[in-house]
Amino acid sequence: MWIESRIRYKRVRFASVFLPLDCIAHLTPLLHRHSQITVSLTLSVGTSQMASALLSFPSVSPSAASSLQDKCKGKMKSGSSFPSAFFGKEKRPLSMKTKSNGRITMAVAVNASRFDNITMAPPDPILGVSEAFKADTDEMKLNLGVGAYRTEELQPYVLKVVRKAENLMLERGENKEYLPIEGLAAFNKATAELLFGADNPVIHEQRVATIQGLSGTGSLRIAAALIERYFPGAKVLISSPTWGNHKNIFNDARVPWSEYRYYDPKTVGLDFDGMIADIKAAPEGSFVLLHGCAHNPTGIDPTPEQWEKIADVIQEKNHIPFFDVAYQGFASGSLDQDASSVRLFAARGMELFVAQSYSKNLGLYAERIGAINVLCSSADAAVRVKSQMKRIARPMYSNPPVHGARIVANVVGNPDFFNEWKEEMEMMAGRIKSVRQKLYNNLCAKDKSGKDWSFVLKQIGMFSFTGLNKAQSDNMTDKWHIYMTKDGRISLAGLSAAKCEYLADAIIDSYHNVS
Repeated sequence: MWIESRIRYKRVRFASVFLPLDCIAHLTPLLHRHSQITVSLTLSVGTSQMASALLSFPSVSPSAASSLQDKCKGKMKSGSSFPSAFFGKEKRPLSMKTKSNGRITMAVAVNASRFDNITMAPPDPILGVSEAFKADTDEMKLNLGVGAYRTEELQPYVLKVVRKAENLMLERGENKEYLPIEGLAAFNKATAELLFGADNPVIHEQRVATIQGLSGTGSLRIAAALIERYFPGAKVLISSPTWGNHKNIFNDARVPWSEYRYYDPKTVGLDFDGMIADIKAAPEGSFVLLHGCAHNPTGIDPTPEQWEKIADVIQEKNHIPFFDVAYQGFASGSLDQDASSVRLFAARGMELFVAQSYSKNLGLYAERIGAINVLCSSADAAVRVKSQMKRIARPMYSNPPVHGARIVANVVGNPDFFNEWKEEMEMMAGRIKSVRQKLYNNLCAKDKSGKDWSFVLKQIGMFSFTGLNKAQSDNMTDKWHIYMTKDGRISLAGLSAAKCEYLADAIIDSYHNVS
């Protein structure tokens, strides 16, 4: 039995052939792969082969099949019917029209997904930790993966000063109108002054181009787009290791990057010589991404003397420093101390980029509030740079949200609120320092091997790089129900004093008993 087949793709007819019945079944995979292919088949009815022909064809809906049976009634032998196997489990539309010559035309459109070639993305290495933690029912479980501050009871904390700033906003009855592309003017002023110091000449000379960004991530992304557009071919140097999203951001912006040595696994400290050598070896005019304070993930910062040497090399090579400042005031408890690295480079007259975030130091994680600052050699250059950053932001997200920006502006702009904020930051930083010390004490007391755990105290900020490898980190989760990133980083912000001994036991076991 031969069947006439007219095949169309979209609106173009590209084939009209007669096919043997047994070939029809082989068309099915093709139909499933191409969602806009329509096949019209003309069958001779009234033959004993009709049932077998239908068995070969892709499944159709019961309503269409019933209609077809009605049209064929009287043309098939008494008692003949369409086999139920013809309809199958998947239902696909079938349209028909009967011709007077006893032939039936069936047009079948196969609606396969246009997204069949899109694969499943891997889970985020940091945010995926929280999902696994939530599914664990063990009462001793600890989530040390995500860098978010917790109280001693391991509960999220909203700063009291943030509540007061929000109440002030309600009292004022402020509206929800769109912000300009660059964001809230009061926020931009406050954040630049907070970073460089209100009395810094770069502020008075208006050499800082600042726009509000979508926290640190969005601010970095604006800067990456600016680099791609106005520094074509320039490479960004990123520390090894670094925050997990840095590489994603530059990849997405199509900015080339390479790594410079930073972490020394032998000392669980800074590989300063390797860092300097790699910065020296980079092509002149490269961007060097630096963590302003509380390096993520290691918690290892250069000393003031080492920062001077880093600045020397960057100036010698005509590189452009690019700071990521996510923990100002939250690392040491002092806003000025945590901004000292940025101010050192600015005092040397260097042009530089600084991305800021207020997720940690004001606890505004979900508000997505941050800024990108570009320190230029002149006010005129700053005006032009700002105009291009706005041009980049416009098609990305049009303009930023207002709520978090008003909180920051109110806190920084009100002397009473500002002092209260500094006190709360000191409290949060102090709690993290306290559990860091207690963890170190427990490690030293429980581990009789003579291993030096002093690196725990030398690190700063909410993270500690334990030196555990992937297998040892897996043991922390599988055996001890302690969730962390696979590079051995733990967030001390998610640790309570009551759980320090338990964590020490888990680290010692994983370090000594898992290779």
